[in-house]
Amino acid sequence: MATTPTSPTPPPRTIVLVGHGMVGQRFLEALAEHRVTETARVVVFCEEPRPAYDRMHLTSYFSGTTPDGLSLTPDGFLAEHGIELHLGDPVAAVDRAARTVTSAAGRTVRYDVLVLATGSYPFVPPVPGKDARGCFVYRTVEDVLAIEAYAQGATAGVVVGGGLLGLEAAGALQGLGLRTHIVEFAPRLMPVQVDEGGGAALRRTIGDLGLDVHTGVAGKEIRTDAAGAVTAMELSDGSAVAADLVVFSAGVRPRDGLARDAGLDVGERGGVVVDERCRTSDPAVFAIGECVLAADGRVYGLVAPGYEMAETAAAAIAAGPAAARSFTGADTSTKLKLLGVGVASFGDALGAADDCLDVVYSDSRAGLYKKLVVARDGTLLGGVLVGDTDAYGVLRPLTGSVPPVPPEQLVLPPGAGAPAALGPSALPDDAVVCNCHNVSKAAIRGAVADHGCTTVREVEKCTRAGSGCGSCEKVLTTLVNDELEARGVAVDKGLCRCFAHTRTELYEIVRVKRISSYVRLLDEHGREEARSSDGCEVCKPAVASIFASLAPVIGADGYVLDGEQGALQDTNDHFLANLQRNGSYSVVPRVPGGEITPEKLIVLGEVARDFGLYTKITGGQRIDLFGARVDQLPAIWARLVDAGFESGHAYGKALRTVKSCVGSTWCRYGVQDSVRMAIDLELRYRGLRSPHKLKAAVSGCSRECAEAQGKDFGVIATANGWNLYVCGNGGATPRHADLLAQDLADDELIRLIDRFLMFYIRTADRLERTSVWLERLEGGLDHLRDVVVDDSLGIAAELEEQMTAHVAHYRDEWAATLADPERLGRFVSFVNAPGVPDPTVRFVPERDQVKPDLTLLSGPAIPVRGTLEGASA
Repeated sequence: MATTPTSPTPPPRTIVLVGHGMVGQRFLEALAEHRVTETARVVVFCEEPRPAYDRMHLTSYFSGTTPDGLSLTPDGFLAEHGIELHLGDPVAAVDRAARTVTSAAGRTVRYDVLVLATGSYPFVPPVPGKDARGCFVYRTVEDVLAIEAYAQGATAGVVVGGGLLGLEAAGALQGLGLRTHIVEFAPRLMPVQVDEGGGAALRRTIGDLGLDVHTGVAGKEIRTDAAGAVTAMELSDGSAVAADLVVFSAGVRPRDGLARDAGLDVGERGGVVVDERCRTSDPAVFAIGECVLAADGRVYGLVAPGYEMAETAAAAIAAGPAAARSFTGADTSTKLKLLGVGVASFGDALGAADDCLDVVYSDSRAGLYKKLVVARDGTLLGGVLVGDTDAYGVLRPLTGSVPPVPPEQLVLPPGAGAPAALGPSALPDDAVVCNCHNVSKAAIRGAVADHGCTTVREVEKCTRAGSGCGSCEKVLTTLVNDELEARGVAVDKGLCRCFAHTRTELYEIVRVKRISSYVRLLDEHGREEARSSDGCEVCKPAVASIFASLAPVIGADGYVLDGEQGALQDTNDHFLANLQRNGSYSVVPRVPGGEITPEKLIVLGEVARDFGLYTKITGGQRIDLFGARVDQLPAIWARLVDAGFESGHAYGKALRTVKSCVGSTWCRYGVQDSVRMAIDLELRYRGLRSPHKLKAAVSGCSRECAEAQGKDFGVIATANGWNLYVCGNGGATPRHADLLAQDLADDELIRLIDRFLMFYIRTADRLERTSVWLERLEGGLDHLRDVVVDDSLGIAAELEEQMTAHVAHYRDEWAATLADPERLGRFVSFVNAPGVPDPTVRFVPERDQVKPDLTLLSGPAIPVRGTLEGASA
């Protein structure tokens, strides 16, 4: 029987990707989602020595994140999809006629489809001396490691550039202990993202953090010593800044050299020219990310547009001419936290549209600036937020529509005007919630309705919403929970995988049933599958805090390290001290009201000298002693306790400080004795464990020098007594405190604070500050006033009794530890060698004190000058 000859199976097509940065990795994921990797050979060339990592959070390295922790390449992803990755081997040449690429190591690979994701390179202004020893760019992990290594012998640094990356770099230098200067040629910081008012607010806040800002000037020349090392930077206004190190972060340029050499069309000012499918002038070559001049004539330096290009190119490669997806432009909205300051801009942030109007709220004292740009018909066109960016997740998706409430309600802080009944539920279905992955509200609702997702994590996996920069996480959670509840699905609001109850419910269970054992609580009230288990790291410290708060009521020992309690504590509570980044601890004695005698000051100095500790005066009016080994803690405490000090509870979720001004005793403006009141309050509430840390302040007059309106509870003197403010917050998300009651006598004031604190401890969620708690509390400030002032729930007497019991039950944890040899046994570096100190805890001198000697991560040789140009390739 004759057989029909079979045609030879054609070889799989080969897709070559040049560059494995954030956009390159997203392209690979998109190829896998389209199942292209099942039939194609995919080869990746990467210039850097490590796979794709999160460049957006590069500065987190200085707060403890390792390079591996920044990785964006899931374990096993490349092997699962058969992707070949060549690290440290950039493509050196492209032969379009032969359709081959040749790498620096001499590898030649033929391609059917070539994708360029070569990214961008840092722009270094042509400043004389820019190549001197001590000059760096801030772009890659290797750059960061090089800066860290060089900074070991430096005292001051200059960052050239006050944009997004420049402020990130400035934060890194400050974190390394350098006096840091920022030089920005534009008249304000972040000139592309924020307007003049936003730039002024940002400059004030950053200046308060101890950084020196120079705007409207440029670097003129870098001065060096005889060895060629940086000593100073001369500025264009004739001044000079002493510095040992210069970091250039003045923007980026498209890295299009490979495309240019290959004869592809390139824009006049740079960027590989592509069409709406991200295809270059050669149909077999695509380009994506920061190396691209997009179809709308723009070069995008943000990751979200790069992700869109990656998805567009992958769709075109998968479907060919039939691909429906296109890239014709992107939203460049941005939300970041720079040096701890929230900054966001969206839409027409600078008000470039004709006949537009501005709605502005500004509070320079609190570092807040909010501006909305609206059209005459009320359409929201854009905005700028500095200091408080919580509203960004709702405002950005509303851009281009008329918000359902007046614009002034959208910028006023809580308590300053009528509350805006506006949340994620007010967004239209076509509003883009996740800008990184272009996910709409409708897609999120569809993940619940059509795909059966029942948790935020499931929706994230289904839609990719929330998996980019994370700025939409809060809105995403609200939308998912609202959609589930609307469909009658019970939303699990339990504390964790061990307890289906909330923290508030667990508090009541412990209080009513007088439970003082975690094991009993878990076995009687935990989820069925969690009973008889060891619990988890979420619920154990939360339950430990509840036990500590209720210790006098439930008959428990309030000492947090005894018995079962010791195993429940968080990292810092384990040793009654704050763990620092090199494994040492800080010791923070209490200084009530900020008042201290000369004799006690001398003791602090002697202890710091004798134990070689770093000393720092804090914003809370006390002195921190850094650098203690765990085995040194008891000896340090003994010296301090003998001198009359006690624990300042800086390590616990408890009252930290009650800050004060000098009040009527010394100040000619003071109307009440603020120091006495601050001391009374701090000694009353010391050691009070709560859902989150508590900070307070007392000002002796309306000039408010103690900044009481930025505290969890704040007291301001009046001619008739005291005004009580509650639920304020400084830090990352500032909030003005609200006036709860006014013109109070001393006993009235203390009674209301007692009730307020115990009601907060009873009803707040885990790790929830008072400011967030109030905004979540049904009825808000009015309800809180009804409960605390008017006793609408009839629990005032009970709350007061609980506080009275706390005061009577208080014991200093340091003194209690020193009095018990068994308790002292835990304070060793090595359990099996109690007398041996930890050899990895080391220090080096700096400014007549010490700082941690942090061992650099091992890896390839680290250059101390220059850059890896175009690091994403």
